[in-house]
Amino acid sequence: MTATTDQISPPGRLAGPDEGITLDELRLASRNHAMPAEAMRADVTPPGLHYVLVHYDIPHVDADTWSLDIGGDVERPLVLDLKALRDMAARTVRVTLECAGNGRAALSPRPISQPWLAGAVGTADWTGIPLRQLLEDAGPAGGAHSVVFTALDHGIERGIEQDYERGLTLEQAMADDVLVAFEMNGAPLPPQHGHPVRLVVPGWYGMAHVKWLSRITVIDHEYDGYQNAVAYRTRARPDEPGEAVTRIHPRALLVPPGFPDFMTRERALRPGVVELEGRAWSGWAPVEQVDVSTDDGTTWQPAELSTSEHRWAWRRFACRWTASPGRYVLRVRATDGSGRQQPADQQWNLGGFANNGDQPVIVHVLEA
Repeated sequence: MTATTDQISPPGRLAGPDEGITLDELRLASRNHAMPAEAMRADVTPPGLHYVLVHYDIPHVDADTWSLDIGGDVERPLVLDLKALRDMAARTVRVTLECAGNGRAALSPRPISQPWLAGAVGTADWTGIPLRQLLEDAGPAGGAHSVVFTALDHGIERGIEQDYERGLTLEQAMADDVLVAFEMNGAPLPPQHGHPVRLVVPGWYGMAHVKWLSRITVIDHEYDGYQNAVAYRTRARPDEPGEAVTRIHPRALLVPPGFPDFMTRERALRPGVVELEGRAWSGWAPVEQVDVSTDDGTTWQPAELSTSEHRWAWRRFACRWTASPGRYVLRVRATDGSGRQQPADQQWNLGGFANNGDQPVIVHVLEA
């Protein structure tokens, strides 16, 4: 008997009451990985610590024979190899990437998918060619509406066999700082981060940053492929059209202070003056304020924000806390220039997307 794609890839579901992490989720978690929270001490995340999510397989790509096709509704279709891209005038943009499902595993009921807690994030220096330049070289036709980005990874999702593929409107694709990138932190892209070439869309959740890019297609209508029209939409019920997941909502995370318990990751530290630090970011507007609470959100104090010349990268924040013996719940919240503020509670939706609820850190201050 031959399995159908529906049998291979069953519909999504929610975890039942008291249902633990499933074997399917564990299998995903062993392939993908989060950034350790202590890595936020660095402005730039090393590639091996940066979060990774791979929808299907990491494709084996020979950079010497790889090429990028740019076509569709354009006046001058292009075929570019890696050398041709590298011979162009490149630029580097520092960008914080966050997975749209970050925080999903703490939701109740839990959507069965990649079980992220809070570590699906990282910041890197991406080097490549502005997408706008490539599109202008190709010359979109007068009726051009959207741009489709096709990857080399191929698989089945919810019964649909597909290349991973996402679309942006032409206006979104032509925005400043959108890159067709071939370097991460000054070195060629690692295989798990899209070797040899990927898309980088600053300010957007990770699903838009198509890895292993092979084709760019300009079309005269709104793109309605699976990853735009079905996946990555916030909805309360399966029969709702939902809203598209786009830009990253404001979030602040603490660098865990002290030292951890091996299993629970709860923190321990000595009494005295402690500098609490972390990172904050938003894809809508620059973060303008971060508040810190050491009493589970009863009271808040503003943290000091570092200056940054990198619009799309996280910002460091810090404040001092005089810690006395006891158990504490530390919380942080970010507010950006658009007026959006990180909520204290998890915001539930069927896919667990764009959930920027505060992630409390439990700290035990030991006796002196």
